Amino acid sequence: MDDENRIERATFAAGCFWGVESAFRRIDGVLATMVGYTGGTKSEPTYRQVCSGKTGHAEAVEVAFDPARVSYEQLLDVFWSCHDPTQLNRQGPDIGTNYRSAIFYHAETQRAAAEAGKRRIVESKKFRDREIVTQIVPAGTFWRAAESHQQYFEKCGRRYCTEHRIEE
Repeated sequence: MDDENRIERATFAAGCFWGVESAFRRIDGVLATMVGYTGGTKSEPTYRQVCSGKTGHAEAVEVAFDPARVSYEQLLDVFWSCHDPTQLNRQGPDIGTNYRSAIFYHAETQRAAAEAGKRRIVESKKFRDREIVTQIVPAGTFWRAAESHQQYFEKCGRRYCTEHRIEE
């Protein structure tokens, strides 16, 4: 966290990172987003390597936000609403561990908020009796994806992710 500007970071994985990034970019108080890879074992992975499923990374979005304008809990609400947290290692037709549902927390307060949010989702029965498979794990190194992936929907329109895969 930057004390002078009060900028905090949050990192979420909820399937194809293009759509997830777009959902967060629309939130007042979100200052910047970056798509990339986290949660794996390979340094500086490429899109192709991550999609192979052999690096252990998830496609993720790192969100820089102003907590005076948007709370971490509000970001969690966006996370829970922009994907199906009951689908293990997939979202829709996108299949693989790189599409898993995960919250990568940067502070103990984020971990606690994520756990509380997960409990609320379970208790709400929104997903009936389906298990919430979202991982809540410490944030590690975040590897920025190639520039062609950043703000993809703004550059290319809202075409479905698997219809127009791009190469690095």
